[in-house]
Amino acid sequence: MGLGGISIWQLLIVLVIVVLIFGTKRLGSLGKDLGGAVKSFRGAMDDADKGEDSKQIKDQPDAQFSEANSEEKAGDKAS
Repeated sequence: MGLGGISIWQLLIVLVIVVLIFGTKRLGSLGKDLGGAVKSFRGAMDDADKGEDSKQIKDQPDAQFSEANSEEKAGDKAS
């Protein structure tokens, strides 16, 4: 048994029928087009992720330090 109850022989028969119907040239171009679509989709997803990261960095406020803390630390270093 293969995938989901389909044996290897049944898959081969279906593959042969598909090749006979569509031909090897059309299947090759279909595979090439599908690969290009997947590649462009992944590129768009990567660009979207990079855009979100930079947006999150811009939205974060700068750290707020009080002057008292700075003076205490400066005094500790001098001692």
